[in-house]
Amino acid sequence: MTLVLGISAFYHDSAACLVQDGKILFAAQEERFSRIKHDRNFPVRAIGAALEHTGLRLNDIQHVAYYDKPLLTLDRLIETWLAFVPFGWRFFVTALPAWLNEKLFIAREIDKGLRDTYEGPQYFLRHHQSHAASAFYPSPYQEAAVLTMDGVGEWSTTTIGIGQGSRLTLRDEIRFPHSLGLLYSAFTYYTGFKVNSGEYKMMGLAPYGQPVYAERIRKHLIDLKPDGSFWMDMRYFNYCQGLTMTSAAFHDLFEGDPRSSEAPLTKRDMDLAASIQQVCEEVMVALARRAKQLTGADYLCMAGGCALNCVANGLIEKEKLFKGLFIQPAAGDAGGSLGAALFTWHEILGEARQASPIDSLRGSYLGTQFTNDRIETFLRAAHAPYFRMDDAQLPERVGRLIAEQRVVGFFYGRMEFGPRALGARSILGDPRNPKMQSLMNLRIKFRESFRPFAPAALAERQGDYFEMDAESPYMLLVAPVAKSQRKSVTPEAEDADPLSRLHQDRSEIPAVTHVDYTARLQTLTQERNGMFYSVVKAFEALTGCAVVINTSFNIRGEPIVQAPEEAYRCFMYTDMDALVLQNCVLLKEEQPVLAGALDYRKSFKAD
Repeated sequence: MTLVLGISAFYHDSAACLVQDGKILFAAQEERFSRIKHDRNFPVRAIGAALEHTGLRLNDIQHVAYYDKPLLTLDRLIETWLAFVPFGWRFFVTALPAWLNEKLFIAREIDKGLRDTYEGPQYFLRHHQSHAASAFYPSPYQEAAVLTMDGVGEWSTTTIGIGQGSRLTLRDEIRFPHSLGLLYSAFTYYTGFKVNSGEYKMMGLAPYGQPVYAERIRKHLIDLKPDGSFWMDMRYFNYCQGLTMTSAAFHDLFEGDPRSSEAPLTKRDMDLAASIQQVCEEVMVALARRAKQLTGADYLCMAGGCALNCVANGLIEKEKLFKGLFIQPAAGDAGGSLGAALFTWHEILGEARQASPIDSLRGSYLGTQFTNDRIETFLRAAHAPYFRMDDAQLPERVGRLIAEQRVVGFFYGRMEFGPRALGARSILGDPRNPKMQSLMNLRIKFRESFRPFAPAALAERQGDYFEMDAESPYMLLVAPVAKSQRKSVTPEAEDADPLSRLHQDRSEIPAVTHVDYTARLQTLTQERNGMFYSVVKAFEALTGCAVVINTSFNIRGEPIVQAPEEAYRCFMYTDMDALVLQNCVLLKEEQPVLAGALDYRKSFKAD
């Protein structure tokens, strides 16, 4: 038995992954345990949870792999500072202490994080090697092109490679400071959202605007070549030499200062979001074409933060450049822990790989799980009324709650790895209700009303609702809603205030239909999704509808829930109607008043 521990830490979204003889045993982000969103600290809690789940001990670990090469990143920082002397001084003196204290001595931090009990080898991989490995090795393809795109890892911002069996080779790259991820993040910053977490908000805002600034972006900010390579004019950016993303020249180009995070969203912000989204899509499709040209492969695997741009992913799928597309669900830095462990097993240790017809991530259900006994012990201590149902009864009961317009917190099985809720730590609702999107956003998620919800659909019926024949098991492809499902909207309504378009009834499943008639789709199968599939199947039997709303089980500013206590608190602190904790079902009207819950709800103002 060979046990490999993969680690990502100290940058963004720390995580740990345990791999035994090439099989993924456990993977989870540190934030789920620390309750600090995007926690970057060493994943002590995630490692502890992995060992507890598997029954293993620290001294069982034989190999440790870290997803980055810190010395190469330090080399980039120093060279960047020298290139911008004296303007980069403030940035350099801000970044350097963290390096001298922490990142430069990762081996020491690993020893400390493992309580000085580990004496085996430590491997340090290139950042984009880890991303590429996280996508290719779990994929169902024996050979595939691999495309990675993010902000920056060491020097690389984009790589193209090929995976063949157990071998993975990176053939081409784009280097810092030219970065699609940082370009997108510059607009995230400029439109008032938080860099490294608000990018998906801007993607959701884009359909409300028009790409009126796209040509300005192409002319001044990024020069995209026919082969997918690109060059950025650094006069407009400040991330090399300053502590902000954009420069005064950027602000002049777009005629205004960045929006403050609390300022109202304007049509201009929506147009900026639409414009950079369109350019991002053009670049990603061009890179996919380049990957096809360079490798000749029939299949494509993708990872890196940009691979979470599900709208662009949907366009790549629509191009049909490849026979199949696999996108790693934990595509950002967290997934680097998975890639580091698998790269160690296959490349460093030289172990063979044979792809399986279904990817080896098992629905991304790779985290913690809680027994009914553990849950019932907590519920009795909390004096929380509940009733218990067996697995055969549960799907029909949950399906009926959803059909009755109840919003259901669904906490069942192993927690998902990655930023998407995929039916294990999810909030579920009826997509046929046109008011459900606003209700769930404002009274349960406590977030911006424009944010779209994703549909989870039975794979065998996805064609009835969506114009896409490819599977989308990890909610990473946007698909057009089928014309047969759409409802017409009057021209006067289309010309209305952009955010008022949110409330227009656009389809038979309006709560998951975005203003541009698209949806971020998750497709479900019994083999991959188990109980969640059975719930949607039961909902279909009751209503004829094979789709439910699926959104993450958390409220604004918090990570997705990990433990039953967190799920119960979220249930009680919001207007959720029912809670499923494994086989235990709770109804809100039967629960005692929880101290602080009403005040908490009142503290959030509707957008």
